[in-house]
Amino acid sequence: MKTIGQILKSARIKKKYSLKKLEEATRIKSDFIEAMEKEKWEDLPPPPTVLGFVKSVSTTLGIDEKAAVAVLKRDYPPKPITQNPRPDVSSKFVWSPKLTFAVGVGIVIAGILGYLIFQYAKFVSPPSLRIDSPKEGEIVTSRVLAISGSGDSDAKIMANNQPVMTDQDGKFSTSLEVTPETKEVVIKAISRSGKETIVSRRIEVR
Repeated sequence: MKTIGQILKSARIKKKYSLKKLEEATRIKSDFIEAMEKEKWEDLPPPPTVLGFVKSVSTTLGIDEKAAVAVLKRDYPPKPITQNPRPDVSSKFVWSPKLTFAVGVGIVIAGILGYLIFQYAKFVSPPSLRIDSPKEGEIVTSRVLAISGSGDSDAKIMANNQPVMTDQDGKFSTSLEVTPETKEVVIKAISRSGKETIVSRRIEVR
């Protein structure tokens, strides 16, 4: 009585299939096909996988599938699987709609978190302040001093404790009365959180 290995090998030779050709036809590694023909069960995957191999090879070689399965069960009784088998076919990355949704949600969450972190950092940080006029050590020959510059649009600007109006871009321009006793102009930018940025300019009024 022929064994399953002999049946498979005889049918392959009769069909004039090489191991490589049978591998291409069934997508089963030639090493596994050869192991089945030689009945080297220790070199094969677990019983359920081997059963699938035998069915696929039988169909390709024109062997009665039911008969081949019966002989296989006689020659190769199932054994307990003691460890996770290593898959024959290597895993391939597949981009799915679920993954697209998950990535999209992740991007939205990351964007929201980034915006909140940026706004918090801006809230607790001192406001920006740039003074274009007056310059340090500027000589003033009139009783009115022009003050201009820019800062954060939501910051409050004070010049020598007098409020200064800003436009929507944070730019400001105003004038301040000075006397020969005025030696310094102090401009403050105060954020909503109370943080201050102070710039002082020494002047000489003549």
